[in-house]
Amino acid sequence: MHEPHQRVRALHTDSTVTVHQAYSPAIGLPAARDGRFPASWKRDRMTWVKPSFLWMTYRRGWAAKEGQETVLAVAISRAGFEWALRHACLSHYAPGLHADRDAWRRELREAPARVQWDPERDLRLRPLPYRSLRLGLAGGAARRYADEWTVSVEDVTPLAREVHALVRAGDLDGARRLLPREEPYPDGDGLLDRVVAAG
Repeated sequence: MHEPHQRVRALHTDSTVTVHQAYSPAIGLPAARDGRFPASWKRDRMTWVKPSFLWMTYRRGWAAKEGQETVLAVAISRAGFEWALRHACLSHYAPGLHADRDAWRRELREAPARVQWDPERDLRLRPLPYRSLRLGLAGGAARRYADEWTVSVEDVTPLAREVHALVRAGDLDGARRLLPREEPYPDGDGLLDRVVAAG
């Protein structure tokens, strides 16, 4: 099956979308225990969420990087997720999308969310020829994410470590069976018009 160069792939239900983040245990463990982010989570700082489990594990070194040892699967409302996409700005200038660089800079400065398309990863964390979503949330969007959109928070650190162990043992089929079922997210009604350049 042909994969578009840029596509949102995620574990999703009729009402939620799952995104991934990694934190220190001081943040991640209380968040998973309570199902919401603790007061110590900085709501005035940009936070990046990744629907792709494998891209997140690539970025966070299979939960081995210091300060990022706790991997969270955060189920957020589809309404919140789609609001962020509809109000996002692409993180780089695209001639087919922005009138000029100054217009793009103004939009980027004012947008509550930004989108970056990063190469998807295989089980060995090698880049694939198509890209997956990384969504940055700032200011009001970050606060909405933490305090309004979040439906549940699960500590999936054991899953990340189990998948990694199977990959290291050469059991790619076994590792693949454990991965979250990330499927194409419906992108109708102009959902991605602000963040995908034509062509």
